[in-house]
Amino acid sequence: MVSFFRKKKPEPAPERRYSTEELAAAFPDAQVREPAPATPAAHPVVPNDAPATAERPAPPMSAPLPPDVVGAAMEAEAAGVPAAAPAPAPVPIPALAPRPAPSIPDFSKLQFRTPEQIAADTAANKAAWRERLGGTALARSIGSVFSRNPRLDDDLLDEIETALITADVGVTATTQLVESLRKRMKAREFADAQGLLTALRADLIAMLKPVAVPLEIDAGTQPFVLLTVGVNGVGKTTTIGKLAHRFKSEGRTLMLAAGDTFRAAAVAQLQAWGERNGVAVIAQGQNADAASVAYDAVQAAKARGIQVLIADTAGRLHTQQGLMAELGKIKRVIQKLDADAPHEVLLVIDGTTGQNALNQLRQFKAAVGVTGLVVTKLDGTAKGGVVFALAREFGIPIRFAGIGERPEDLRVFDAEAFVDALLPESLGSAPAPA
Repeated sequence: MVSFFRKKKPEPAPERRYSTEELAAAFPDAQVREPAPATPAAHPVVPNDAPATAERPAPPMSAPLPPDVVGAAMEAEAAGVPAAAPAPAPVPIPALAPRPAPSIPDFSKLQFRTPEQIAADTAANKAAWRERLGGTALARSIGSVFSRNPRLDDDLLDEIETALITADVGVTATTQLVESLRKRMKAREFADAQGLLTALRADLIAMLKPVAVPLEIDAGTQPFVLLTVGVNGVGKTTTIGKLAHRFKSEGRTLMLAAGDTFRAAAVAQLQAWGERNGVAVIAQGQNADAASVAYDAVQAAKARGIQVLIADTAGRLHTQQGLMAELGKIKRVIQKLDADAPHEVLLVIDGTTGQNALNQLRQFKAAVGVTGLVVTKLDGTAKGGVVFALAREFGIPIRFAGIGERPEDLRVFDAEAFVDALLPESLGSAPAPA
């Protein structure tokens, strides 16, 4: 008969512990290690056999919680909702500095011109250019071609080609212009010689438009360093005086540096321009180091908060390698005080120079990095055509053009006014050749 009662499992024998002597006798070769001392606990441990009257040390308590926090926790526990952790203490936010009051620009000095006034100024500007450039070789040669009422044929184009080459426009630029006109003439785009004259004017303006870029003075750069270079006798010092007159009339603070220390009376000439315009001039006298003059001038301009600094240099031929290298030294010395200076390098070119102006620009650009051109002496007997050659080969901006001796005769280069001064307005209106 199977018993449905589960048998009781026998009780396990109590575990026997062996002493150290018994273990050493049983295992004589074994190494018995002493137990490592226990690490002291953070809180003192009270043995279990300690008397009941012994006081156990109380665990360290944190700072008591606020009553409102304790009450909220008790209510949440009674409702069976886990209590939320107390919100962290707010971090104090430092007070922001008050914003400066916005500066209101002064519009009192602005002059608002009507369209009629702008048109009148443009007409006066073109009239001045035509009056001063009417005696140039290019104006006289082109004027002689259209002084009569010519026939629209290949002979007319040949005469235009001869006039352009004679006025130093250059063979390449002249060939490009004439061949374009010849193709359009054979395509019957021109009804008469007046149409060809209009097309020639448009082509010449298109050639000069990309380089007719005025000089922009960066108001955030102080001082804006303008370095003038060029060969002997092109009119650098006079150009600086006229630039000083222009910038002074615009309300800019200005300083000049007399870096032409080799030519006799060059320093005195620049000082005379400074006195005339009420501008300070930094100079060290005859035969001084030009780089040292430029360095002192930049330091003085920075200390006085000057907006524009114009530095003069001695005239030198573009074939004089030693003097050309000196320009590089002047530039490096200036860059010790301002890594971006000079901010504009103006090459002054004599308008009567002709094709040699191309070689001058090529050498000065390699030596000091030309960024702008000033063409002087365009009034009188200048050929004038070299402007087109410079624009076509280099594309460097032509900032100013000198069309007279007065300070206001240094004008911002205007492509349309320049071309209109060289060409007759209509057939038969040009003066006969001298």
